[in-house]
Amino acid sequence: MATDYDAPRKTDDDTESIEALKERVPDTLSGVVDVDDADNPGGFDLTGADLFDVELEVVVLPPQADEFTCVNCFLVKHRSQLDHEAKLGPVCSECSV
Repeated sequence: MATDYDAPRKTDDDTESIEALKERVPDTLSGVVDVDDADNPGGFDLTGADLFDVELEVVVLPPQADEFTCVNCFLVKHRSQLDHEAKLGPVCSECSV
């Protein structure tokens, strides 16, 4: 038997009007917006902090013996994540999928 999906469906639940449903459900959440300052990165206030002349020091380690750099994603991975060696170099298991 063919079903006409465009035809309106009537059930027992359709007898209530939208106005009756609106009266039954409280509308306390509409219009309330919760704005958190932590979500706004422009809202940080560094009082009295002048960071113009501050030098950041980063320690860069040389490549370790149990690491490789994937030629597809250019991430440094552990040797346990090595899938195969391509013509250009090592490929990790995530990039070989």
